[in-house]
Amino acid sequence: MDSKNAVLQTRLLNCLETIVELEQDLERLQLGHVLLDEFSQLKAFMKRIDQVHVEEEDVRRIERATSNFLEELRAPLQLASTSQDRPKLVQ
Repeated sequence: MDSKNAVLQTRLLNCLETIVELEQDLERLQLGHVLLDEFSQLKAFMKRIDQVHVEEEDVRRIERATSNFLEELRAPLQLASTSQDRPKLVQ
C-alpha cells in the first residue's frame, strides 16, 4: 500500500470514528434509533479499512459530509442534553 492511500485511509477512519463516538448521544434523540442501525455497518467497515483504496476527492466529500452531519446534530443533541439535565416533576 502506498503512503498516500494510508493517509487517505486515516482521514476516512477519523471521520468514521467521529460518527461512531456519537452513538450514545444519538440514543437520546427520538429519531436516533434510525441512525443506530447503521453503526454496526460502520464499525465493520472500519475493521477492514486497510483493504480499501480511496481517492482524495472521495475523502474530501466524506469529510464535508461528516462536518455537515455534526453541524446538523448540534442543536438536537443540545436540546436532548438540556432536557435530560432538567429536574423531573414528580406527580
